[in-house]
This record gives sequence, structure tokens and C-alpha cells, in this order.
Amino acid sequence: MKWITRERPKIDRLACPWLIRRFIDPEAEFLFVAESEVLPMASTLDAIPFDVPGAEYTHYERFCTFDYILKKHQLTDPALYRMAPIIRGADTDDHSLASQSPGLWAISAGLAFNITDDQALLAQGFILYDALYTWASQLYQQKHIQTPAEKLLLEIYHTYLDHQKKTKVPDWVHELRQLIDTNLDSTLTLQELAENVNVNPSYLSREFSRYFENTSFTEYLQQQRIDKALHLLRSSAYSLSEIAYLTGFSDQSHFTRVFKKYMDLTPNQFRKKQAKK
Repeated sequence: MKWITRERPKIDRLACPWLIRRFIDPEAEFLFVAESEVLPMASTLDAIPFDVPGAEYTHYERFCTFDYILKKHQLTDPALYRMAPIIRGADTDDHSLASQSPGLWAISAGLAFNITDDQALLAQGFILYDALYTWASQLYQQKHIQTPAEKLLLEIYHTYLDHQKKTKVPDWVHELRQLIDTNLDSTLTLQELAENVNVNPSYLSREFSRYFENTSFTEYLQQQRIDKALHLLRSSAYSLSEIAYLTGFSDQSHFTRVFKKYMDLTPNQFRKKQAKK
């Protein structure tokens, strides 16, 4: 069977072909074209489109295409489910999902930068995901530090580093906090913010919780948006859809869902409660 997706594959568009050929269709053929051509050419070539808007095989909710294929084809190998959050975290730039996600993102970015031929890149991607599968199936419990003495020394060293870092808050933390505060109504990604404050994205993902109330980037961003929404609900006459827009939620439904998760009541219920005071 032929499969077709966007050119210049990276992370999800390398992981999915690996998953399809290793566990679903060993003879699968993969084509890479410009994004605008994926769906028209899929129809012409009788190929299955994936990882593009409008295709069945694509991102859904907070999950990526790799997750969808696992669900669609009812794959049950535990190793694949150890790989899934690593791939999802790297592909969606939410490195809080798995400690291995920043590494996968970095390696995938390097491969895509070094290799300009998509089929050659796919071949290297198969080597990468074969290795990740071996780790997930046989080596995931193995630690790099083997002896108790080495582990104790490492813990002491990290305790020292933690103490050193707590003595002074880096300048990029203040810059990042200000960027988030002033751009809550925009689509913010950790990658873009890292570039703005001149910090490596993987480092920022790893260090974020240290300086931002022990939360991940996604959690902190949602909390800041909810705080701003609470202020607007108390002090303005904006409609709920306007507040959703001003606080960076995709729409009123998304705003209501997240608000209820944090406040245990809807924005409308909160506003009515405030009006009675």
C-alpha cells in the first residue's frame, strides 16, 4: 500500500512510516510531496495520506499521528506505548511528557538538517526508531550509572548544582516571564520562546519548572491564561468569546473546558457568582 505525507519528514513523519512498515505493512511505500499536494495526489495515486489536516491518519486531541496508528490498528506491544509519549513530546514540543523527548527532537532536527533527500532521511529514521524500539523493549530499565557509589556521587553533584543555580536567577528567566505575560493572547511555543531569549530549547524545557513554580511550560501557560481570564471576568464586560481570544485560547469551548478544569465551574457560572457578591 502507498502512503503519502508532507515533504521534509521529521519525528512523527519518520516514526509513522517505521511503525507502519514494522508492524502493519512490511511492503508499504512512502511518498513525500508539498503539503498542498498531499490530499490531491493521495486521490490520484490511491495512497493513504497521513500527518496532514483533513486526513484520517493525523493528530487528534493532544495526541499525534503515531498515537492514532496505535489506536486505529489496535497494536498492543508495550514497547510501542513506551515510545509513544517520547515521540509525542518531541513532535508537539511538550518535553515534559518524557525525559527522552528533547533528545529525540535534537537528533531528528540534526538528521533533517544534514540530509536533504527525503527517502535517504527516511532510511536513517528507520535506524533511529529501530534503536529506540530496542531500548523500549529490552533496555528501558537499564541505568547508565551502574554502581551505588557512582549514583551517590551523582546525587551529591546535582544537589550542589541545584544549590548553585538557586543563588541567582538567570536573566533569561525574567525575559521569558515578561514574554509570556505580554503575549498570552498569541500562540506560544517553547521553541519560539527559547529563540527569543537565546536559550537552547532542550535546556529550557528541562529547566523551566525550576524557575516557574515547579510546573511544566504547558501547565504554567494555562495557569497564566486562567489568571488573566479571572481578572477579565471580574473587571470587564467582555463576552466569553472575547475573553477566550484575549487570553490565547483557540475558541470559547476550549476556554470553558480548561477554565472548568482549574476552577471546577464554567466561566459563566463564575461570572454569575461574582455578580451576586
